[in-house]
Amino acid sequence: MGRTAALGMAASFSAGLLTKAQAATPKRGGHMRLAMGHGSTSDTLDPATVTNGIQWTAAYGVSNTLTEVDASGKLVGSLATEWSSSPDATVWTFKLREGIEFHNGKTMTAEDVVASINYHRGEDSKSVGKPLLAAVTEVKADGPDTVVIAMSEGNADFPFNFNEAFFGIYPSKDGSIDWRSGGTGPYVLKVEKPGQLYKFERNPNYWKEGAAHADTIDLHSIIDPAARTNALITGEVDCIDNVELKTLSLLQRNSDVIIEEGAGPLHYSLPMLGTVAPFDNPHLRKALKFAIDRQEILDKILFGHGVIGNDHPIGPSYRYHAADIEQNSYDPDKARYHWQQSGLGEISVDLSAAEAAFGGAVDAAVLFQASAKKVDVNINVVREVNDGYWSDVWMKKPWSASYWGGNATEDAIFSTAYAAGAAWNESQWDNPRFNELLVSARAELNEGLRAEMYREMQILLRDEGSVIVPMFANSVHARNDKIAHGEVSWVRGFDGRRILERWWMA
Repeated sequence: MGRTAALGMAASFSAGLLTKAQAATPKRGGHMRLAMGHGSTSDTLDPATVTNGIQWTAAYGVSNTLTEVDASGKLVGSLATEWSSSPDATVWTFKLREGIEFHNGKTMTAEDVVASINYHRGEDSKSVGKPLLAAVTEVKADGPDTVVIAMSEGNADFPFNFNEAFFGIYPSKDGSIDWRSGGTGPYVLKVEKPGQLYKFERNPNYWKEGAAHADTIDLHSIIDPAARTNALITGEVDCIDNVELKTLSLLQRNSDVIIEEGAGPLHYSLPMLGTVAPFDNPHLRKALKFAIDRQEILDKILFGHGVIGNDHPIGPSYRYHAADIEQNSYDPDKARYHWQQSGLGEISVDLSAAEAAFGGAVDAAVLFQASAKKVDVNINVVREVNDGYWSDVWMKKPWSASYWGGNATEDAIFSTAYAAGAAWNESQWDNPRFNELLVSARAELNEGLRAEMYREMQILLRDEGSVIVPMFANSVHARNDKIAHGEVSWVRGFDGRRILERWWMA
């Protein structure tokens, strides 16, 4: 349907690449050790509930998806070799690879794909992937190697959805799927300690050539940024994500460390539960949007490694980013006006934050508190514990810190995070006009009309939404010279979360 490149891809740059030569040819063998600033003891690899970065990385390790966004941003086949649609994009047909084995030895068929997709559908489903399938009316097998999906409305970007980690394909079992036995992915999970460690061994029957290079991989969850950095410096791990930016200049002085950075759709958010008082008050929400000094937070938290956000998730790396709309900025007069118009009086609102949300989240909240205080807006920063943040605080407390790695298309991020009733609608956003545009835009094949719709959606969120998006952050990881890679995707951190399959030991 004319889309050949995923949005969210941007040119990368690396200080380390200026002084360290990368291995040009992948090398097979060895033991890879990675550490991520994500994870919780409540994590599972149930594809319906993968939430944070380490779950995504592990999910891509044990399973494959139908499609995949490669490092250049192009949508390519994975378990699907090709796909096509009806002229109105309401019926999509996917041809599957033949002879692919699951970790349990079962040969993959179309029935497994049907079951894996349907796992996210149904009235009782709480899957994060459910909104992306909302228009699907039927998923059926047409023989052993063909899947046909019919929808009530067209979706020109539909194949991009099946790149997401929660749409991994697993063996069907008893009318559902057996995700615990693993998928068709490059690695077999041997040890699972949620919030601590995942251990993998290469799948001996992996189907993809030139992938899954390391024999074994350890994937550690180390939330504390100082501990994560120290693990790299002392040689306990070979690569870390979410490098602490305030100590980045010091880390760059270490000749044994290679730092790499790229821009993409990663952004940090401060979602309010818009149906819960006092955040159901539109003037309060606007007061807060004008009471935050975004430039100060960008300078002091990201140290310039990013750009200012405008209270919606469509950043500069997206195809339909509306760069011309007015920027929400720190404006004391507007903040005071809307606070007074809210009629709430001398109240204080709680903002929950922890490093688990994003590196520097607590400091960002404190900076917000200070800038708001100058305009007589009272914010109480609640420092939450890291473990259990995503299960006990996010979408539970009325106002909290959060992050989004981003999605390949505008429709995917809007449908996942802002569609009415979506499992991850962290701000409980439910706007009739927005919902109408969401459906219309995904089916619109005229580029100009589609751009206008997405522009209006960005404006609606900026002006009326119950989320503050203060900044888009570059992804920054650091590695030693024992680990190497080819071209890196910045659509999400750690090479689009596909580091297990794509990187190798030098």
